[in-house]
Amino acid sequence: MRDRVRLRFLIFGIAVLFLLTATMIILVAGPQGQANAPAGGQRGGEGRGRGRGAPNPLLSQPAPRLPDGTVNLGRVPGELGIWQLPYITNMGDRSRAVGAPPAPARGEGAARGGRGGGQIGGGEGTAGGGQRGGAPSEPWIPFQPWAAAFYNYNSLNNSKYDPEGYCLPPGGPRLFATPYPMEIIQQPELKRIIFIFEGGTHVWREIHMDGRSHAKADAIKGETWLGDSVGHWEGDTLVVDVVGFNEGTWLDYFGHPHTNQLHVVERFTRPNKGTLHYEATIDDPGAYTKPWTVAWDIPWGANAELQEYICQENNAYLNRLTDDFGQPIIGGK
Repeated sequence: MRDRVRLRFLIFGIAVLFLLTATMIILVAGPQGQANAPAGGQRGGEGRGRGRGAPNPLLSQPAPRLPDGTVNLGRVPGELGIWQLPYITNMGDRSRAVGAPPAPARGEGAARGGRGGGQIGGGEGTAGGGQRGGAPSEPWIPFQPWAAAFYNYNSLNNSKYDPEGYCLPPGGPRLFATPYPMEIIQQPELKRIIFIFEGGTHVWREIHMDGRSHAKADAIKGETWLGDSVGHWEGDTLVVDVVGFNEGTWLDYFGHPHTNQLHVVERFTRPNKGTLHYEATIDDPGAYTKPWTVAWDIPWGANAELQEYICQENNAYLNRLTDDFGQPIIGGK
């Protein structure tokens, strides 16, 4: 009898301890189930130490300008800083079309292991992971029938064959939705602007600002991963026209496709020192019945710098990946 009583008290004590521990975890994590980490979420990120919900002083400061009066989309001399790209998994959720859902607010979602601003709508999607909604859940996206079927397939297999998982570069708007930082370097004396991406297999883009038209197909080797970019200023807005894509990339992790007819028009504005607004119109008559536009804000990470990131190093995912028939795609199991 005494042993039974002792056993009951022991079980009761363990249960109480478990409940107290769970309560403390909930209180520390907050309502979103995430730890109360400093804003910015990484070393050198703007907002560190200010506490959750504290105002960002950079948002009240005007955008810096170059000596000729052009908006400076990069660093101020004597300061560090990079753009903290968010993790946006589904361009359908960032569409500006009538009927599309409102864009996720700051703080929604979770980053996928990157160093960018994943706290801004990171990981959002129409139906989360697993069996996603596919084209029927996004009636505002003007799919061609084959593109809808392709997207449905990627939804059913949870984007198993995402090209970025093979360490191939993200192209088009996805470059600005992969959660690793980016730096913009303006060189007006050379009539060009350089974008450097820490992620996306460490790629860069050169925006030609000398008034040229797009290079002929043979000059850019026909089709490229990132396209051929020419830009110009419309007031304080940098407008970049991009063509010449190959078909090796997806528009996003969820698997919206595109063809080599893809034509992207990007618009970059810096309304204040702490924000870069990105907008892209996707015009691909090979995959969609009409153009559609996506947009989001990118926060500035003061005092931060780009770091080395090598996607190809120890990418065990590739060796484990099998096709729909269970056969290895690359390497052995």
